[in-house]
This record gives sequence, structure tokens and C-alpha cells, in this order.
Amino acid sequence: MEIKRVIKSTVPTKKQTKRFERKYLPEFVYGGMDGAITTFAVVSGVIGAALNSSVILILGFANLFADGFSMSIANYLSIKSKNELIKKPDKHPSKSALATFFSFLVIGFIPLLSFVVAAITKNSSIIRNQFTYSIILTAFSLLVIGWFRGEITQKHKLKSIFQTLIIGGVAALLAFGVGKFISTLV
Repeated sequence: MEIKRVIKSTVPTKKQTKRFERKYLPEFVYGGMDGAITTFAVVSGVIGAALNSSVILILGFANLFADGFSMSIANYLSIKSKNELIKKPDKHPSKSALATFFSFLVIGFIPLLSFVVAAITKNSSIIRNQFTYSIILTAFSLLVIGWFRGEITQKHKLKSIFQTLIIGGVAALLAFGVGKFISTLV
């Protein structure tokens, strides 16, 4: 009987599992949204400046790892500081940081995917349309993130999707415009 009680106490209930799944979902949304938007902004800025696709890959991957690391460390320190102020911490700083970093890397890679495939395959159709494919893939990733954001906040999912797409679109237009403008100066 004692063994059965120990096993039962170590196996999480459905409620505990659902709570754990949702606990780090905000970090997933935060990291993923920033990863997709900042990486696509790099892509858009390079395209606006009419630079080579290899520049997109170099700057895109540099952004992916440096910004993802920076965000995850900032998230770690934020959660750690919050936990020091409250008596009953609800999040583990390392797990929170890993969720942010992982989602930033995975979702932030999506805007680079068409450029990576074009570089590997040398397919002329993909090369010609790699920016278009990047737009479509990034928009889809932002749509998914917006849906999750609506799910977490228990708000209207279509409104959340629309807001996420608008934020990503504005960031991309800003980066494209800045890239185009700076390219005329240098």
C-alpha cells in the first residue's frame, strides 16, 4: 500500500500537467514572437538594402543566437529577481529562460528557412522567390503565435492574431525602409 501511495504522489494529475504546460507558454509566445519578428526584420532590412542573400544568412543567424541568448538571460534574471521578492515562487528561472531561448531559436529560424533551403538546393525557383516564401512562412508563424497568445490571455483569438500580424508587419516595413534608406547613403 505504501508503494502505491508513493507512486500516486509522484505522478502528476491532469490538472497539474495542464498547469505545467501553460506555466511556460507565455515564455514560448514572448520568445517566439520576438524571434520571428526580429529575424524577419533583419531579412527585410537586408532585402531593402538590396544586399546578397548570404548577408541575410549571416546577420539572421547572428541575430538568432545573440538576441535569443540575450532575451533568455534577461528572462532568467527577471524571474530570479521576482522570485526573490515573493514568498512563493511560481516559476523556475532556468526553465523560463530555456523556454524563451528555445522558442526564439525555433520560431526565429522560420524567416530564414527559405534562404537556407535556397542556399542548400540552389533551386532557381526557390532562389527567385525566397523573400516571398519568407513572408508567407513568417506570417504563418505569427498567426500561430497570435492564436497561442489569445489562448493564454483568454482573449479573442482573431484579435490576438491580427495584433501579432500587425506588429510583425510594422517591424518588417520599418526594417525594409531603414535598409533602403541607409543603402542610398553608403
